[in-house]
Amino acid sequence: MKLIAGLGNPGPQYEQTPHNAGFWLIDALSGAWRCEVGSEKFQAMMGRHGSGDQSVILLKPLTFMNHSGQAVAACARFYKIDPPDIVICTDDLDLAPGKARLRSGGGHGGHNGLRSVMEHLNSDSFRRVRLGIGRPPADVPTVDYVLRRWSQEARQQCQTLIRQVFPLLEKFISGANFPQTSLNAPL
Repeated sequence: MKLIAGLGNPGPQYEQTPHNAGFWLIDALSGAWRCEVGSEKFQAMMGRHGSGDQSVILLKPLTFMNHSGQAVAACARFYKIDPPDIVICTDDLDLAPGKARLRSGGGHGGHNGLRSVMEHLNSDSFRRVRLGIGRPPADVPTVDYVLRRWSQEARQQCQTLIRQVFPLLEKFISGANFPQTSLNAPL
């Protein structure tokens, strides 16, 4: 069994913000796999796809970004999912919009959601899908930048990138090694 958690903030005021890129990936997987992420458990919205060894839990923590680890760790403990079988999907300021990076392990890179997951799992050996949102202009505070409404064009570019991630996640769920790669959405 695998766990794929998208990090973001709950509530309609955050739905269109780049800080919710992890939620967008979970929503896209949910739609593609016809798996409703509608049950509330572990301080998160969750759904389950597949069966047996190839089943996957899709999770959207309701704890707000900086406390995402609470929900991820509670779900992982309940289902006895080890960190290497967990994929965390999140936004990344250090990647330009339209770029993604998939990797195993590593640090949090200043991302408070990843920091929370690392603290609550007591591990950094989980997998990551980092979706680029770029850096704010010098005169815009980071918090304002990540919580602003994203343009339709930028969001469509991110959705194109998310569709490129699908087959890589499906292979991982089927038992393949987690890919360590970078992706680019066409402009």
